[in-house]
Amino acid sequence: MEAANPVLWTPSQERQQASLLWRFMQSASAKLETYADVHRWSLDAMEDFWAHFWEFSGLRASHGYDSVLADATMPGARWFPGTRLNYAENLLAGDAGRLAVIGCSEGRDDEQLTRGELQQRVARAQAGLRALGLRHGSRVAAFVPNCVETLVLMLATTASGGVWTSCSPDFGAQGVVDRFGQVRPQLLIVADGYRYNGRCFAMDTKVNGVLEQISGIEHVVRIPFADVPSELAHSSVVEYPDLLQNNTVVPEFTQVNFNHPLYIMYSSGTTGPPKSIVHGTGGTLLQHLKEHQLQCDLQPGHRLFWFTTCGWMMWNWLVSALASRATIVLYDGSPGHPDLGAMWRLAERTGITHFGTSPKFLSACADAGLVPRDEADLQQFRALLSTGAPLVPEQFDWVYQNVHDDLHLASISGGTDIIGCFLGGNPLSPVRRGELQCAQLGMDVQAWSPDGEQLTGECGELVCTRPFPSLPTGFWDDPDGAKYRAAYFGDFPKVWTHGDFVEITAAGGATIYGRSDTTLNPGGVRIGTAEIYRAVENLPEIADTIVVGRPVAGDIDIVLCVKMAQGATFSDVLADQICQAIRSATTPRHVPRHVLPVTDIPYTISGKKVEKAVLAAVTGRPVQNRDALANPESLAEYEALDFGDE
Repeated sequence: MEAANPVLWTPSQERQQASLLWRFMQSASAKLETYADVHRWSLDAMEDFWAHFWEFSGLRASHGYDSVLADATMPGARWFPGTRLNYAENLLAGDAGRLAVIGCSEGRDDEQLTRGELQQRVARAQAGLRALGLRHGSRVAAFVPNCVETLVLMLATTASGGVWTSCSPDFGAQGVVDRFGQVRPQLLIVADGYRYNGRCFAMDTKVNGVLEQISGIEHVVRIPFADVPSELAHSSVVEYPDLLQNNTVVPEFTQVNFNHPLYIMYSSGTTGPPKSIVHGTGGTLLQHLKEHQLQCDLQPGHRLFWFTTCGWMMWNWLVSALASRATIVLYDGSPGHPDLGAMWRLAERTGITHFGTSPKFLSACADAGLVPRDEADLQQFRALLSTGAPLVPEQFDWVYQNVHDDLHLASISGGTDIIGCFLGGNPLSPVRRGELQCAQLGMDVQAWSPDGEQLTGECGELVCTRPFPSLPTGFWDDPDGAKYRAAYFGDFPKVWTHGDFVEITAAGGATIYGRSDTTLNPGGVRIGTAEIYRAVENLPEIADTIVVGRPVAGDIDIVLCVKMAQGATFSDVLADQICQAIRSATTPRHVPRHVLPVTDIPYTISGKKVEKAVLAAVTGRPVQNRDALANPESLAEYEALDFGDE
């Protein structure tokens, strides 16, 4: 039997017993002593678990539920029928004098609002939007930076029972049209521009490109974010400050049912039209409350930050933390401006206790030789959270050596599809090198073989066999649910298939091995791409990599493209070293048939490698929705790669 990964950190008994999860367990009707106990209870007694958490979380509802789970069948599970609630009301509740939000960005002074001040701005924005026609069920689309104004407008929309959907300002016009065009919004919110890496970018050309292609937009609200000239081709453009020119003090909270649409989210859309995923009000709120309070131990007064844009679900996850009476820290701009120490100094300046980031940012800091604990005072850190890609074992070491030696390091995994997490951390268990700590409470996460056999200690398809509150309510414009069922329930009926490869250990930890739909299958052996990334990305000559399986004569060749580190040169000798490193760390089947140098690796705007788009490029197929990419120009190089077998 393979030895368990070494423990890098264990929470003290004092910290465990001060956690919200411990308090939750002690107040439960069942006898719960360990995380394994409470996780098992959350599955075996699902309705008792969620009913108990409903009360524990402080969730506000004007009308309670008739039952917890009226139908447990997936898809279509019916949670908490009879409930009437409002998302914004839950986020704005609490002590009016407590700090709610700190807004930070390139080129702007920090801005702080108490909960009372935020509520008043929301009330005025709501009155302004209602004067423009905002009603229960109205769709409001936002092409915006991550700033206080965006938060205010989202809360004003959802306070009124409206539906919010957003993209970040670095999207191209077509990428925005591909998304917003599906949901046909009545109101469009934009900014005049944004700043990134010391440069200012006007948005009017892109916004006009959107307005040309989406009909039915009745009004445009413009946020003066970058103070740049902005000429918009629309008959009704309302400036954000003018929208707030009224004396309204308290918002009106429209009560909606548990499954009422709250957010419309979008898949990456790198290989086809992005899916428009509809998330319900109650499911989103309850899932986020659970993850913040029980999994992250986010308590009133703590300060949560995540480096994200409004085009990624982590923004929605971040702002929901207001419902747990935490302070949220928003940031818009480059994480490396004016240098890679900027985010760590931001953490000190704003008192962040829970710092959310990505493996890519941590890798950039490590490669630059930056030591965050020397860059800023991070003694207030309680947790460092990471998602967007698997956190490799060496990065666990780096965090404890260079950031803080006494913090909860939680690599988390879930996605836009569930607006939350399947796997992540908890405040009671030790952190093991290279592992996600656990399946999240209420989530029956398993690794399955292609035949539907549950696997332990082996890589398999990540599935969830029981319903959970944040199941999407469906896809937009999918009246019979056919697209929704095909996306998640086509492989195993009534079982959610997520599209990741995962290994679950006997102790309940997990390792993610990359997307199963970009899985490599040389000789019929399934290989997750993350295994290859882990084997080579610590080589000093390599800055970044991407790997795909290129079909050849009924099989596939593994193609590894490498971006060289500054000052390094690609050679056949280096290619041999790379192959040897992969062979040593994995198996001979993992060794690529081709190792090729490239100048750039394509990523989505939300920071994920786009293996599917690269595979399309190297096989001569069209890459759709290039506007979903941060650097679509990089694909030209992959389209021109020579494999010497034509």
